[in-house]
Amino acid sequence: MPHDIRFSELARELQAKARQIADKHVRPLAAKFDKAQEYNWDAMRAVAQAGLLKTWIPEAYGGVGAGVLALALVTEELSKADSGFGVAFAVNALGSFPILLGGTEEQKQRWLPLVARGEKLCAFCLSEKYAGSDAGGLSVRAFHEGDQWRICGEKKWTTNGGVADLYTVFCVTDPTSKSRRISAIVVEKGTPGFSIGKFEDKMGIRTVPVVETHFDNARVPYGNVLGGKPGMGFAHAMMTLDHARPGVAAQAVGAAQGALDLAVVYAGRRKQFGQPISSFQMVQQMLANMAMKTEASRWLVYSCAAAVDQHLERITKEAAIAKCFATDTAMEVATDAVQIFGGYGFMEDYPIAKFFRDAKILQIYEGTNQVQRMVIARNLIKETESLRHLEEYIPKERQKSFSGEPDKTE
Repeated sequence: MPHDIRFSELARELQAKARQIADKHVRPLAAKFDKAQEYNWDAMRAVAQAGLLKTWIPEAYGGVGAGVLALALVTEELSKADSGFGVAFAVNALGSFPILLGGTEEQKQRWLPLVARGEKLCAFCLSEKYAGSDAGGLSVRAFHEGDQWRICGEKKWTTNGGVADLYTVFCVTDPTSKSRRISAIVVEKGTPGFSIGKFEDKMGIRTVPVVETHFDNARVPYGNVLGGKPGMGFAHAMMTLDHARPGVAAQAVGAAQGALDLAVVYAGRRKQFGQPISSFQMVQQMLANMAMKTEASRWLVYSCAAAVDQHLERITKEAAIAKCFATDTAMEVATDAVQIFGGYGFMEDYPIAKFFRDAKILQIYEGTNQVQRMVIARNLIKETESLRHLEEYIPKERQKSFSGEPDKTE
């Protein structure tokens, strides 16, 4: 899908602000918040004050309308310092994209300016205990009763749960329908019947809470259903994930670059056999491979994000490629960085261990990389029709039967 990748002056300004915040508020305290499993409120306040939560929100709703490419640049800078905080930032885009993409004008005017100003943080409630990659297999129910929805059930792995104020909840509103079974409903913090359940004790991204969210006959206004009518939730979820996957991939690029930077510095400092290990050819090869894959991932992400901003059709395959490749790269680079650190890389005193722990989730959430490969392959197969002209260049084989029956032709 050929298209231009253009970095606006505004996008670069937002990236520079993100880098300053990462250096001042995120990196110095990353280990502290990781060990304590605490949210870095000071950094999030700095993000809000710098206007970074306005990045993806159009000017009409209080944002700056810089787009998804700018969002990727900001997310990359924050994730380079702390992958967990990168998630804490980017999930606000994930949680508000359904409103931006599928909400009515009244809903956009009601909620998006609050997000842009940093007055409301967001969460995205899709996954359940028995519905992860299968987004169509949801069981949380929402019943239409008068001028309200009554929501019953529980969601799993809600990132930003507890700190968020707005929760986009995907519920079954018509169990008899195949195409219009699911709706997206915004639930606000403090709604009676809505509560935060178990806080997950995670391997990585420990500075951002991941929780169960419980809906015990939670009642919200009928007007909180996105789009103003039920049955559009699955479409909203798929649109949101296509728009959000460049952000996950940008987290991965930042994580990979952060791990690579630490590995390069350590390889130049660590001496064995009287010389820095960076002088050894095998270590140089590892660093070179890490750098190549990180840079390739970066431009895949930028390309996909630019395609979203330019409203190009059929970005699903491109989003899956960017997410899958970049997150696989982050895990590989973090693993090699630990190897370069040697025994010290296995110790929590050294920052590279955290990059390793944080990287794994990138291959799992917002669609596992196995699912991404399925999406990529299915879209390639769908595109076969445009390649039919190549069939004349592929020889056809004929198998002789020698039995009087017709020969078999491929």
